[in-house]
Amino acid sequence: MVRSSDDNEKKSLVKKLKDVEISVPIVYGNVAFWLGKKASEYQSHKWTVYVRGATNEDLSVVVKRVVFQLHSSFNNPIRAVESPPFELSESGWGEFEIAITLHFHTDVSDKPLHLYHHLKLYPEDDSGSLSVKKPVVVESYDEVVFAEPSEGLFARVQNHPAVIVPRLPAGFSLPPVPAEDADKRKRVDPKDNPLTQWFTNFSEADELLKLAAARQQVTMNLCIFI
Repeated sequence: MVRSSDDNEKKSLVKKLKDVEISVPIVYGNVAFWLGKKASEYQSHKWTVYVRGATNEDLSVVVKRVVFQLHSSFNNPIRAVESPPFELSESGWGEFEIAITLHFHTDVSDKPLHLYHHLKLYPEDDSGSLSVKKPVVVESYDEVVFAEPSEGLFARVQNHPAVIVPRLPAGFSLPPVPAEDADKRKRVDPKDNPLTQWFTNFSEADELLKLAAARQQVTMNLCIFI
């Protein structure tokens, strides 16, 4: 039986890269603004919960959609965001836990990743005063690890700023990236997000030292979900 070139190309796209891992640093959290004189008993803050790249890169290269599950007191408490930025804005007065579910593209993973974030509206320090100009920002950093990616996936993400990929052996050739996937990288500029000025800089040396010590355990835990 003779295989066509199309069959061979499709086979190469799904072929797994053994002993290879790619990782995607992510940050999830919330920014909350006090409404000041406009605040009422049930509307004291305007807030945004989100999932973003560690330095605000576009995560849509691996993430298909993000589902946020709010408190049951909200209308339509389960909200799906189908395109970046993966964020949701609301207003209210109370703090509660938000379930965040990341759904990936089919060539990335068929298993969703479940995260949990406690919405914060007030400063951690009781003596901290509320300000309409400076929001409360609470964020967590993690790395999602995908083991044995397909050659097609590796080729698609190898030059994307949101994804950390290892260097392959010299002479190893990957399948070409479809034109439509290359075009998608240019559609979203994460720097256009007005919340960027409030995001935590997780590239600072002290943060990296803390994360490096915990990374091995975090990777083991996340691999359970992927």
